[in-house]
Amino acid sequence: MTQDTERPGNRLKDRPEYASKSKPLTRGPDDSVLEAVAAMSDKNYGCVIIVDPADQVIGVVTERDIMNKLVAKGLDASKTKLRDLMTENPRLAREEDDFVDWLRMMSNERFRRLPVVDGDGKIKAVFTQGDFVSYTWPDLMYQMGQMAKASVAKNFHYYLIGGGLLIYTVAILIVLRSI
Repeated sequence: MTQDTERPGNRLKDRPEYASKSKPLTRGPDDSVLEAVAAMSDKNYGCVIIVDPADQVIGVVTERDIMNKLVAKGLDASKTKLRDLMTENPRLAREEDDFVDWLRMMSNERFRRLPVVDGDGKIKAVFTQGDFVSYTWPDLMYQMGQMAKASVAKNFHYYLIGGGLLIYTVAILIVLRSI
């Protein structure tokens, strides 16, 4: 990812969501799925980050992974290890990466959770699609307002003609009623 010095505040670590994020849920690859699901449920998290003994991210297990790879196959959550379900070598963002670059990538590549690591590769946060929506919503509303203004300005003469015809019609109706 690129470090964007021309747009301050667009780095992942500069986003308000980053500072307010709870610590990500982490587990080792040999922990049971049952233990991870209990922790996910307790914290209302949608994923668990799998780390090695050096605290480096090696995988991610999401609710969808649990449904598709465990429940749908009738596996025992107490005997199944996280390594059996995890998505290995997931996409990892660095704290210095540009927020908008990752917004595009998540949208284009259709993944919902983005682990963010520090310079040492240790997990710091997990951004979700919801975090990106909170970023884009005000921009989207602003763009819609700008488009509406541009449309009105571009077609102002039609509004004048239409308004004039409406006033003329109302005036004619009033005159005809008074006769």
